[in-house]
Amino acid sequence: MATHTFVGSGIASLAGAVILIRDAAVEGKDITILEESHQTGGAFDAHGDAENGYFMSGSRMFEAKYLCTFDLLDSIPSATDPTMSVTQETNRAAAKWPWDAKARLVSRDGSIPDAHTMGFTERDRIDLTKLIAEPESLLDDKRITDCFERHFFETNFWMEWCTLFAFESWHSAIEFRRYLRRFVHHFSTIDVQHDIYRTVYNQYDGIIVPIVTWLKARGVQFRYGVRVEDLGFASGSDAITVTSITTRGADGTAIIPVAPDDRVFVTNGSMTADKVFGSMTKAPGLNPSNHSGAWNLWEKLAQGRPAFGNPAAFNGNLAESSWISYTVTVKDPLFLQLMERFSGSAAGTGGLITFKDSSWLITISIYHQPFFPNQPESVAVWWGYGLFHDRPGDFVKKPMVECTGAEILEEVLGHLNFVAADQAAVVAASICIPCAMPYITSQFMMRKLGDRPKVVPDGSTNLAFLGQYAEQPDDVVFTVEYSVRCAMTAVYTLLKIDKTPPPVYKGLHSPKVIVDAIRTLHR
Repeated sequence: MATHTFVGSGIASLAGAVILIRDAAVEGKDITILEESHQTGGAFDAHGDAENGYFMSGSRMFEAKYLCTFDLLDSIPSATDPTMSVTQETNRAAAKWPWDAKARLVSRDGSIPDAHTMGFTERDRIDLTKLIAEPESLLDDKRITDCFERHFFETNFWMEWCTLFAFESWHSAIEFRRYLRRFVHHFSTIDVQHDIYRTVYNQYDGIIVPIVTWLKARGVQFRYGVRVEDLGFASGSDAITVTSITTRGADGTAIIPVAPDDRVFVTNGSMTADKVFGSMTKAPGLNPSNHSGAWNLWEKLAQGRPAFGNPAAFNGNLAESSWISYTVTVKDPLFLQLMERFSGSAAGTGGLITFKDSSWLITISIYHQPFFPNQPESVAVWWGYGLFHDRPGDFVKKPMVECTGAEILEEVLGHLNFVAADQAAVVAASICIPCAMPYITSQFMMRKLGDRPKVVPDGSTNLAFLGQYAEQPDDVVFTVEYSVRCAMTAVYTLLKIDKTPPPVYKGLHSPKVIVDAIRTLHR
């Protein structure tokens, strides 16, 4: 029987393994997932405990138009209730904790300004409309700043959009255009953040754990501590056929033979590669070593093979692709009480809160509780990030990347403008664990056609690329949906299955969405 090998255990690989079993009748024993680390899930990395603090690098939004994602999760039983699917569980969570932001933006003095008015000039409206309509082919190697005047980046729309999706002004105009088109149905609710979903717990426990449980029950093999160093290819033909996989693990170097009928799925690149966690007393710092197997493998494969893309377009400028997140565990109800009073929303229903004048451009998210399955009732977890980690803070006069968890917490509480006694009480009851990520928005870096390889490169007989750095027309990176769509495309193409992924939702084809978007541009 043919074997199917996945390099990396992120959501793209896990989804690919599910699709192989579900839609291609592949037996689990013929699927192997090779993982360099000793944890499954890639960027889905929520771990820890109440005593030492919970920690994770990021948290993802979902919405009803993630058609591939919910198609996949509809096949996976929930970890908390096997009688329902993860899709059903997520829909219930969205209904139980709907977002309705009342404090989307916060001013320097701690006041909550009107976030409903977008603040566009006529020039801003023209430029935004032009970019949405612009052919993607005209935006190669252009930044967002190349498409707008300075005032656009002072509007509420930009502040709300960039902090919801983690865009920065120097990022790719191509990616920004794709987001505008892909999420145009969110224009009219960008200030209140309606119809944005969260899983019942953090996404590692809510998505990765049930998928891995499902795969292992069907015999899928997970091999941890195995780094893929290179692939061997057949010579003497224009076809791209993998013949071997070179690995390195605890037992040294090994070569896995690959037959012509076997398939290899490679996650090229990684958003959370070389991430570093800090503590209340230690700053994370930024790791520039680029030692990740995901990047090194892609760099090696792309040498002399233009069809395999250009990793340097994405991992070559850490100053523009990095930022800091932080997870806070608080062992006192005071903070949630203060936040509910401040924001007007109960925990889990207020969406993102952005301190629009903060030097670090801080955004926080107060989750519904519990956020971890083992979380005690007396403990709460919240999360946040800062897009400008290299600037001195407003209250802590140091760049964010150089700050300990305690200092980051001090900066956030300063912007909330709580009285000193309350701030001290919150700090005393909290554990803040920061995380520095050199490549977290590398997929947004300025690029051109061909910098990302096709999911199945032209001429490939048994190799596919997966994840945020494989090209898929119309859909948007930095989403779970993109990874799942890659997995579906790869499996259906390589195994010649007469099936295609659910189409990318195109709100621009809906008259109602268009009318709502136009009204938003003028409010």
